[in-house]
Amino acid sequence: MPIVSLVKSEPLVDGRQSERAMLVRRGVQRLMASLRVSVLPEMPLASGRRADLVCLGEKGDIAIVEIKSSIEDFRADRKWPDYRLHCDRLFFATHPGVPVEIFPEECGLILSDGYGAEVLREAPEHKLPPATRKALTLRFARLSADRLTRAEWAANPFLTGSDLIFDEDV
Repeated sequence: MPIVSLVKSEPLVDGRQSERAMLVRRGVQRLMASLRVSVLPEMPLASGRRADLVCLGEKGDIAIVEIKSSIEDFRADRKWPDYRLHCDRLFFATHPGVPVEIFPEECGLILSDGYGAEVLREAPEHKLPPATRKALTLRFARLSADRLTRAEWAANPFLTGSDLIFDEDV
């Protein structure tokens, strides 16, 4: 069953992100793919927050990447310390137009140009408790499967059912 369609429907873009943030995201996603790390954008967390990118490594390690597209974006957003409860490593990602000095030293830092990205500073590791890791991994898997199903249905509208509810809808 194909998941690509010529129909103009983008079920994986929700309009919350600026064009510049989407370029940073694409570069980070390409970097993570080259490292064999799976990435899920805009993942809701148990705390009610929504992580820009949640990354799942081959050994089950979890990183969160918080995308900042401007100085103002960074200054206005003070929720990032809460993300530490949901990952082993916390990174910021930005583009060359944002001074890297504004980002806290206690987090990793990724610089993205939209076509690729580079880790400028590794994030210190804070191991998750096993129960939290299991819950996050299951959430990652279920949300990924639900999004794949939605993408397939967007490409093949005759497969949809209007009465279905996905985890992300709740």
